[in-house]
Parts: sequence; structure tokens; C-alpha cells
Amino acid sequence: MNEFDLKAKDWDMNPVHIERSKAIAEQMIRFLPLSDKMRALEFGAGTGVLSFLLKDRFAEITLMDSSMEMLKKAEEKIEDKDRSKFKSLLLNLETEDYPGELFDIIYTQMVLHHVKDTTAIFSKFYYLLKPGGILVIADLYLEDGSFHDGDTSVHFGFDPEKLTEIVNQQGFINPAISPCFIIRKEISADQKKEYPVFLLTAFKKDSARNPG
Repeated sequence: MNEFDLKAKDWDMNPVHIERSKAIAEQMIRFLPLSDKMRALEFGAGTGVLSFLLKDRFAEITLMDSSMEMLKKAEEKIEDKDRSKFKSLLLNLETEDYPGELFDIIYTQMVLHHVKDTTAIFSKFYYLLKPGGILVIADLYLEDGSFHDGDTSVHFGFDPEKLTEIVNQQGFINPAISPCFIIRKEISADQKKEYPVFLLTAFKKDSARNPG
């Protein structure tokens, strides 16, 4: 079992996970051209909190995660009427390739800082999107390492300008980053810290409209 398999049972009991997902969903609905014709992928979906908030906005949602236990919890929450809409997929996109159809939108929250090679994962996202497709990333701004207690296996958040450079280098256009949520976390008995979360959006070039 990996660490997220162990956390799956109680994941939805943390109110921060719910509040953060609601803030991200609201911002996506407000600022992006979502459509009920879209085929969506949530990368690192976990128990699918964000996707369940967005389920009426898309035709089909693939919940992709490398944790079997997280996906089991997601499956338990799918109502009978939505069975045809959701697909769960156990796959580690960092080390494996996805052989299925392309997506209209890919979104992910609080997963990128766990990805070792961010440039490689953005390249995979680009490949998996249809022309004109949308990429949405929610994650931490740069922090001092206290969010994960100094765990050096993760990124300590991201610098927006550097992340935008990576996005541009992979071929995405019109990247935009804006604040979307603040995580307040107790780091000691007498101290709480705030960790701002950004929402990055970008688009895959539509070759029909943007030749070359």
C-alpha cells in the first residue's frame, strides 16, 4: 500500500478537502468554457471529490489515480444514475502511458507537488488533450516546506512564473494563474500557517484556428 491507500478511508472526512474542492469547482465553472459535451480526466482523482462537484458539467469523467483504495472510495460514491458517466482507472501516469481516447479537459488538484518530473507530466497532459482542450492545475504557491513537514520527496509549492514557462514550453497557450483558496494548517500546538493555492489554466492550441 502507498501512503494514499492508507489515507483513503478518512479522506472525505477532512473538511479542508471538501472546501478546497468547492472553491476550485466554482472558479472553473465561472471562468472556463465548460460544456456537457466534454470528455474529462481528473488526474490524481483520489476519492473524486472535485469530479463529483463537476459531474453535471461534463458528458464523461475518467477518475485516474495510482491508489486502488482511493478509487474504491470513489466507486462507492457513484450513484446508479451516474454509472455511465464515471470511469475509474488505476494508472500511474508518471510511469505508464494512457492508450485511450483524448480528452477535452484535464484537471488536477494538489497532485502536481507530488510529481517528480513536472515537465514530463505536462508533456503527457498536452498529448492527452484534444486540440483546443483545457488544462487546469490547482496546487500550492511556493512555501517553506512546512506543509509536508519538510518531506523532500515533494515540491515545496511552485513559482507561478516558472510554472508558466514550463506550460508554454510544452506548447500550451494563454496560461493564466490566479489565487483560488487558502489552506490553514496547524503546524504546532501554538501556531497555524496559511498556504495559498493557485489555479492555473491553459489551452492546447486548436490547429484549425491557430495553424503553425
